[in-house]
Amino acid sequence: MPFAVSESNGSGAARTRMGLTVDCFPAGPRWKGLAGFLEFCVPFGAGGIEGPLDSHEPAYLKKLRERAEQLGMYIELWATLPGGEDTSAFERTVISAKQIGASCLRAFCLGGRRYEQFNTLEEWKQFVARSRASLSRALPILEKHKVVLGLENHKDWTLEEMVGLMKEYDSEYLGACLDTGNNIALLDDTRELVDGLAPYTVSTHIKDIAGQEYEEGFLNVEVPLGQGMVDVKYIVEKIRKERPKVNFTLEMYTRSPLKIPCFTPKYWVTFPDRPARDLARTLRTIRSHQPKGPLPGVQGLDPEARRALEDENVRRSLAYAREQLGL
Repeated sequence: MPFAVSESNGSGAARTRMGLTVDCFPAGPRWKGLAGFLEFCVPFGAGGIEGPLDSHEPAYLKKLRERAEQLGMYIELWATLPGGEDTSAFERTVISAKQIGASCLRAFCLGGRRYEQFNTLEEWKQFVARSRASLSRALPILEKHKVVLGLENHKDWTLEEMVGLMKEYDSEYLGACLDTGNNIALLDDTRELVDGLAPYTVSTHIKDIAGQEYEEGFLNVEVPLGQGMVDVKYIVEKIRKERPKVNFTLEMYTRSPLKIPCFTPKYWVTFPDRPARDLARTLRTIRSHQPKGPLPGVQGLDPEARRALEDENVRRSLAYAREQLGL
């Protein structure tokens, strides 16, 4: 089913500059509220922002919308899916998103990582049931207010599972927030991921990933665009072809490498049917994209140095987006 453009999104014209999510700056905010983040991103030349809303006051929302329009920047808003029968908080966020002219909402089902959080297959199945119930509560509200929500592949759903959810709910107001790096940790191929999810994509987290093997699996860490093993050019071209109105938002999360313990029994608890070829393909990709030196990290850096590194990684990524991706 074709996806709607939220009424709050005006014409839905395609953006020509890459935006920034607040997760580009994990060392701690250097701004106050979403309005402050909007201003913080202006010197970077960002095309828009993604983050949480800090106030539902009508005057604040009006001022935020006017300033974003003045700057020619988009806003994509975080939302928390309803966890129970009380959907009032979620609906308030949906209404506020419409009032500020947000292009769409972004949400996820699992806050942690699938291979770390669940100890049994039954625990995973219970999570799946809760997630479906949550999406079923959210969807009528999205349709009522005509606001689009992008569900992120947040190291929870495999490609096949995400496509299954999109087909199951089949709504023009529920699509995918396509993260280009997360599913490497679930042994999905990034090209296959974008081929499968691009038709459903309503928002993006564009990132590049470097990897390296260790004794229990492999390491993953975000690196500036163009420096890792993700074919960012292919991904952007594919999304542009399938979904020309979608914004491209950078998620350059500066941190130390994460461990993906895919050689341990616990990793496979929730993947009873995952074929061995997926593991082999992932390891082959990592081995063919060996980093020139140690993987980057933030261990040992003081807060000021971490913030400086964040800024440098964001600027390098945005420069690559301008020069190589036309963003």
